[in-house]
Amino acid sequence: MKIQDIISVIEKHAPKSLQESYDNSGLLLGDANTEVEGLLITIDVTEDIVEEAVKKGCNFIISHHPIIFGGIKSITGKNYVERVVIKAIKYNIAIYAAHTNLDSVYDGVSKMICDKIGLQNVKILDPRKELLKKVVVYCPVDYASKVRESMFNAGAGNIGNYDKCSFNAVGKGTFRAGEKTNPFVGEKNILHTEQEERIEMVFPDYCQGNIIRSIINNHPYEEVAYDIYSLDNVFDKVGFGMIGDLSKELAAEDFLFHVKENMKTGCIKYNAINNKTVRRVAVCGGSGSFLIKKALSANADVFITGDIKYHEFFDAEDKMIIADIGHYESEQFTKELLFRLISEKFPNFVPNLSEISTNPVKYI
Repeated sequence: MKIQDIISVIEKHAPKSLQESYDNSGLLLGDANTEVEGLLITIDVTEDIVEEAVKKGCNFIISHHPIIFGGIKSITGKNYVERVVIKAIKYNIAIYAAHTNLDSVYDGVSKMICDKIGLQNVKILDPRKELLKKVVVYCPVDYASKVRESMFNAGAGNIGNYDKCSFNAVGKGTFRAGEKTNPFVGEKNILHTEQEERIEMVFPDYCQGNIIRSIINNHPYEEVAYDIYSLDNVFDKVGFGMIGDLSKELAAEDFLFHVKENMKTGCIKYNAINNKTVRRVAVCGGSGSFLIKKALSANADVFITGDIKYHEFFDAEDKMIIADIGHYESEQFTKELLFRLISEKFPNFVPNLSEISTNPVKYI
């Protein structure tokens, strides 16, 4: 098994194109064609993590946070990032990061929080817009089933919890083949009319390349007629944060202790409770203060995230509890998510979960 085989599994689940513009997800160090001798999964890459990989015989590290985030102009070992890179190169260890792309998919970082604290009926808190497109293709009626199925297999036709969704209509297409053509039907220089089927499907834009290739590879015509349209529809399977419900209402203080225990955090910072009870809960792994207003508008009783600043607690306006459980604590179970993705695809391969906490924040 090669590094690229594992990367393909991760990026099928969380396409790299979904990462934010400031991010640096992907293969940061190493050759994707290298055979995997062992894999170590971690949240951050530090010098201790590289040493752990060496001790465990791992030549591949997958992290949530990219070790290389900004540009590197020299590699002299003057800071921990450069020292990690030097050490990884010395021991021929490849490094890959799945960051904001893994944050933004439905079964991603925030979903792990939902699972750990027992939320039900969960959905994306801030779904992405301008991510959906529609493809329309015309083909002979006898070939419509083959083309349609190939488009489904390439990622088109999924709407919510439904798949293989399409609209189809039969009509007449016309064309005239030129001298340099080899027409599938009709004759050169003669106007031809063919009964064709119009096939329409929606798809997320990161599947576009695969869908176009599937159409061209399965369509009988020499020149394939298809259209791509951008849609304003919200795509509810991609976005940041999640919101869901507890199975039963809890007193706010009881709920906070429940979160503290299940998220294994040293402490929780929160604003005034005001005798609240909790049923509806919003979450966001990492730094989620940008979603405070979204959580409020979704009528969340509590918003769980990390890295809340002093003045941001006022933004709740006594209508919602903001619970800062810590950046690392909110993302720590991402290791389990990556482990599950890889193990399900490669059941005979066992990745290593790092035993080192890379959390730079300590509590007393």
